[in-house]
Amino acid sequence: MAAPSNESMSEQQAKIGLNLRVAQKQILTPGLVQMVTVLALNKLELREMINQEMIANPVLEELPEGVPSLDDVQKQEADKPLVGANGQDALAANGHDAFQEVDYGSFFDDYLDPGFKSPASEVIEKPSFENFLSKPTSLADHLQWQLSLSICPEEVRAAAYSIIGNLNEDGYLTATLEEIAQSGGHSVEDVTKALELVQEFDPLGVAARDLRECLLIQLRSLAPNNHLAAQIVSDHLAELEGKRYKEIARALDRPVELVERAVDLIRHLDPRPGQRYNATEPRLIEPDVVFVKIDDRYQVLMNEEGLPQLRLSRQYRRLLQQDSTSRDVRSYVRERFNSALQLIKNIEQRKQTIIRVCEAIIRRQTEFLDKGLDYLRPMMIKEVAEEVGVHPSTVSRAVANKYAHTPQGVYELRFFFSEAVQGPSGAFIPLVNLKRLVMKMIEEEDPAHPLTDEQLMLRLREKGIDVTRRTVAKYREDMRIPSTHQRRKKN
Repeated sequence: MAAPSNESMSEQQAKIGLNLRVAQKQILTPGLVQMVTVLALNKLELREMINQEMIANPVLEELPEGVPSLDDVQKQEADKPLVGANGQDALAANGHDAFQEVDYGSFFDDYLDPGFKSPASEVIEKPSFENFLSKPTSLADHLQWQLSLSICPEEVRAAAYSIIGNLNEDGYLTATLEEIAQSGGHSVEDVTKALELVQEFDPLGVAARDLRECLLIQLRSLAPNNHLAAQIVSDHLAELEGKRYKEIARALDRPVELVERAVDLIRHLDPRPGQRYNATEPRLIEPDVVFVKIDDRYQVLMNEEGLPQLRLSRQYRRLLQQDSTSRDVRSYVRERFNSALQLIKNIEQRKQTIIRVCEAIIRRQTEFLDKGLDYLRPMMIKEVAEEVGVHPSTVSRAVANKYAHTPQGVYELRFFFSEAVQGPSGAFIPLVNLKRLVMKMIEEEDPAHPLTDEQLMLRLREKGIDVTRRTVAKYREDMRIPSTHQRRKKN
C-alpha cells in the first residue's frame, strides 16, 4: 500500500484544525444562555445570583469599600495604554500568559481591577430608594401583555388567548390544537399560527407540548448554529436523560468530547420556563433604574446600590503564572476565570441593554415624564426592538419585573408599552388611558342606574374614540369591574 502523500496529510491536518476551532466556539455558548437569564433578573434577583456565584467561584471577589473604582483608575492613568499593539494586555506582553489562548484582549485587565461605576452615578444625587410590595406578574399576564403588543389577525389573536389559557404552571400546553380549536371556536389553521406566535414570546420554551419541543425552541433562539445539540434533543432525549453520552456519540458518529460540550449547553436550558412566574405572594421590589432630568434632558441611571461590585482575583491569576502550579490546578483556575469573566460580561451586557431600552422609552415618553398620565403615548415592543437592534423577546426580558423611579412615581417598565386605540381626529391614544377613562365614567355613574357597556361605548364615541361594545366589555373585565347588574344598588 502506498504511503499517504504530504498533500493528503496536510488536508487531514486542516480538517482537524477546523474541528478544533468549531469546538472552541461551542464551549462559550452556555454563556449566551446565562446572558438571557441574567437579563430577565430584576435588581434583587441579580443580587442573589451574584452572591451565589461568589460562593461557588473563588475567582470572583467583591470590591472592598474605599477601593477606587475602575473609572478612577482610568482617570489617573489616562495616558497609559491598556492594550498593546498586538491586542494583548500588558501582562501578556511581559512573558508567557496562561490566558494567551483566550481572546479577551483588554477586557480581562479592565475587570482585574475594581468594577465599573458610571461617572454620572458619582455626581448626580439619586432619589432615596425604598422597598415596595408588588403583586407578582403571572405567566398568563406576561404572555397576554406581549400578545397585546403583537401585530396579527384578530382570529389568530383570539386563538392565542385560548392557548395561553391552556398552559400549566411549567408553561406547557396541556391541550391539543384540535381541542383548543373546538372549545374556542377557532380554525385549526388559526390555532397553529397562534401557537407559533406564542412560542416566540418570553420566556423561551413556553407553550411547548413536551420537553423535547421546549428545549428545541430555546436552542433555535440561543444557539441556532449548534446542530449537534438540536440533534441530541430531537433524536436522543432518552439517552440524554440517562447520561449515556457514549451511546449518543456512537449513534451520531461524533467524538464524545463534542457531545459532552453540546450536553453542557443543553444542561443550561430551562425545562420548566413557566415556573419563574408562579409566585403567589406579594414580593419585595426596588426600582432598577432612575429617570432623572439634567439640563432639560432626561437620563437613565442604574440603581446599583447594594449590588456587589465584582473583580477577578489577583491571587488566582498569580497561580497561573507560577511554574510550580500543577496542570490540574491550572486547568481548574482557567475554567473558573472563564466562568467569572463570562458572568461579569453578562452583567454588563444586561446593564447596557436595559439602559438602551430605557433611553428609547424616554425618547417616546418625555411628555409623560413632564406632565403625567394623560400624556402617555402608545408604544410597541417591536419598534423599540428595531431601534435598539435586538429581538423583541429581548426587550420583553429587559423590561419584565423591573421598575423605574420617575418624576411621576414608580412604574414597572412594562407599563410604558401599550397598544394604540383610535382616538379623536384620527389620532391614537394608549390603551391604559382608555381604561382610565372607562374607570372614571363608572366611578361617576349613578349607582341606582349604572352604565351599560353599550352606553359606555356611546360616550367614548362622543369623545371621538371608536370602540365596539364587546371591546368595552373586555376592558371592563380586564380591570375586574363588575357588570351593570352587579354594580346596581337597590334602594
